[in-house]
Amino acid sequence: MTGNKILNRDALKDTVRELKERDKKIVFTNGCFDILHIGHVRYLEEARGMGDVLIIGLNSDNSVSGIKPERPVTPEAQRAEILSALNAVDYITVFDEETPYELIKEIGPDILVKGADWKEEDIVGRDIAKEVRTIPFVQGISTSEIIKKIQKIQDSNNQIPDPK
Repeated sequence: MTGNKILNRDALKDTVRELKERDKKIVFTNGCFDILHIGHVRYLEEARGMGDVLIIGLNSDNSVSGIKPERPVTPEAQRAEILSALNAVDYITVFDEETPYELIKEIGPDILVKGADWKEEDIVGRDIAKEVRTIPFVQGISTSEIIKKIQKIQDSNNQIPDPK
């Protein structure tokens, strides 16, 4: 059952404490994961391979809309459920803040992972995690590109010739 992967912060903190007592290496990443695509899947699989447990800090709807106008496309509960269906993902928690700094502080991950478009000095929580790693993007694949493609199809379908 995937539902038990989605935890509130208190439950996640308790789970992480238990995992650390068993010497499990905790990997953390965060993001919007608005329209899940192959780039996300490959990223999460690679991140999971860096440790024993992968935790995702998922931006809440409010947090996403503050970063990306007219988004998210998919509501947070659905995004969390979709992510929880992936084998690479162990736990997910939703955060409402502008950045995941407090969440990272509460978890204290061994490895903090972000996409390679982030400069290390700009990665939130780099001062907390024992190690920071980046993963390259799958070229040409992004939620923004998918949205543009859908809009292009929609625009072409709306161009009905005038029958006169």
